[in-house]
Amino acid sequence: MQKESALCVSLLEDLFHGVPSPGIAVRLWDGTVWTPHTGPDAPPLSTFVIRHPAALKRMLLPPSEARLGEAFIFGDVDIEGDIFSVFPLVDYFLGRKWKIREIIGLLRKLRKLPSAAGLGNNRTGALFSGAPHSKERDRKAVRYHYDVSNRFFSLFLDRLMTYSCAYFTAPDDDIDSAQDNKLDYICRKLRLKPGERFLDIGCGWGSLVMHAAGKYGAEAFGITLSRPQAEFASEAIKHAGLDGKCRVEVMDYRDVEHPEGFHKIASVGMFEHVGESRLNLYFRKAWRLLKAGGAFLNHGIGFGARTRPTFGKTFSDSYVFPDGELLHLDRTLRAAEGAGFEIRDVEGLREHYARTLRLWVARLEKNRVQAIQAVGEELYRIWRLYMSGSAYGFEAGYLNVYQCLLVKAEDGRCPLPPTRTDLYAPYPADKLR
Repeated sequence: MQKESALCVSLLEDLFHGVPSPGIAVRLWDGTVWTPHTGPDAPPLSTFVIRHPAALKRMLLPPSEARLGEAFIFGDVDIEGDIFSVFPLVDYFLGRKWKIREIIGLLRKLRKLPSAAGLGNNRTGALFSGAPHSKERDRKAVRYHYDVSNRFFSLFLDRLMTYSCAYFTAPDDDIDSAQDNKLDYICRKLRLKPGERFLDIGCGWGSLVMHAAGKYGAEAFGITLSRPQAEFASEAIKHAGLDGKCRVEVMDYRDVEHPEGFHKIASVGMFEHVGESRLNLYFRKAWRLLKAGGAFLNHGIGFGARTRPTFGKTFSDSYVFPDGELLHLDRTLRAAEGAGFEIRDVEGLREHYARTLRLWVARLEKNRVQAIQAVGEELYRIWRLYMSGSAYGFEAGYLNVYQCLLVKAEDGRCPLPPTRTDLYAPYPADKLR
């Protein structure tokens, strides 16, 4: 065994000392395979591949979540097999209370490993100027995330390109049926009726406005900051024969005006872009756009019941969701009430999002070749890592996704039923258009 391989194995033995059942094998650049001997003998679920002698040093010095992700997306390391099996191990290392002598020993060995010049890459982390959550900066942040490639998104999303948490009502639901369930669940929660004006804030590729218009007879209007999304949605609307019943435009939510107001509003998967500094403005804007007696469904990711400290800029901040902000639910609800809304229903759907993400990752991995052809190896790796890591975050309780149903009560009168019974009863066919 080469000196560098021996040093790397020694470092791995120190890192994995006391780790309960890691379930992985490690393969070095020279073919050496090392397996932690810390649990019962069982075949590894995945193999962690270290591609060159400098990889661990580049990945761990200085330690940060972003550097761990960069090691994967730029090819210093790779994961073969079940990528989901790696995240409990990363979680363990991030949460472990290391003794000073352990840290010193690891640092000594890391510093003995060779250094390497930075590997080239075609996509750097997002670096934006200007005030956070200004209109111009929000537009750049949203386009950084969504203007990747409609073709790329189509390789893992459902047939309607619904990029948010699906809703599973049966163990054998596939992604298409679960997304149909979600669209219908939102419309039913809003008690959407024929002829009502409906606004979808952050409409993506248009699936909800099409569902609201086609199935419920609403006059639906969707807004997005992504031009490729708007163009795709407009074509889909035309193809579905829904011209004149729904439309999508490129517009910031702060610029929406409607003299007559909307009967119902939804925001699904856009809330994470708002930012705490704009939270009150966001809810006040929705309040002004909503007619008295109207309902607003706000669907967004937030922190879960468990919390985990982060060190430095996160991988998602740098390469996936620049300027994205997650909030605790109580902060969201206080802002909604401060704007005048009455909170009628709150539902957490984190298990649904974990299952959604697992299906997306499976579809992305199945279409790996086409994905790389569409956006390149690095972006494929970014999204594979981001979505599988997010699935673990929901499963472990670090993340949750909440549907908050809010109403603009009129003189204390709420137009919604006092129970959820109607949401779960079979929906009468004659009520649908």
